Amino acid sequence: MGIYKYINKTWRKPKINLGYVWQTRLINWRKEPAVIKIEKPTRIDKARMLGYKAKIGVIVARVRVPRGGRMRIQIRAGRKSKKFRHRKIVGKSYQWVAEERANKFFRNLEVLNSYWVTEDALHYWYEVILIDPEKPEIQKDPKYKGILTQRGRVFRGLTSAGTKSRGLGGKGKGYEKNRPSLRAHDRQGKN
Repeated sequence: MGIYKYINKTWRKPKINLGYVWQTRLINWRKEPAVIKIEKPTRIDKARMLGYKAKIGVIVARVRVPRGGRMRIQIRAGRKSKKFRHRKIVGKSYQWVAEERANKFFRNLEVLNSYWVTEDALHYWYEVILIDPEKPEIQKDPKYKGILTQRGRVFRGLTSAGTKSRGLGGKGKGYEKNRPSLRAHDRQGKN
């Protein structure tokens, strides 16, 4: 087995396999800002799998997202009691929200992909891989060629987390309404 296979095996049960390292990381990460640029990925095997390369123009950011059910605003006077604070089901995953926050923080970069790092009772942590489309090293690389034309791809749901939340993982029977989008399907009969 290669080294990446051992790293992958360790990350399957990180709380057991990493133990003390896991706890100290969480303590330090809670004190950090919500979006922070890091020098190298925590999970190198996953980052390499998703397109990370240690070259100029490729940046990794760690993003902290709060956990919990997303609620509607609290309705005050003149309503029935059952209307108070119903849970709001949002069509975005926490990972997609983390990617959007990273791209808002680093405006000149494009999101390539992201992956889960850790979680506790209050937060999720994701690491987002971003690329700089203006750098000549990125423009020459054939692996990043298709992403250079997609500006603002995370806000249009073109990353892997975005396509998964939009329900574009499957094909054929049962997925007729999902493409090109749910909104476009609803508008087709109105023309």
